[in-house]
Amino acid sequence: MKKSISNRIKITKTGKVLRRPMGQCHFRAKKRSVQIKRRKGLRNIDLQTI
Repeated sequence: MKKSISNRIKITKTGKVLRRPMGQCHFRAKKRSVQIKRRKGLRNIDLQTI
């Protein structure tokens, strides 16, 4: 796996692939607090659509 991809995703013990939502870096100053709270945590990647 490429290093750039391995920094962005996490593979769990059960085999799920998780990613961080977009928009959590220095562009978040313009975002509403509701949008920032919605992007916290990790999201699941559905590999069947790829």
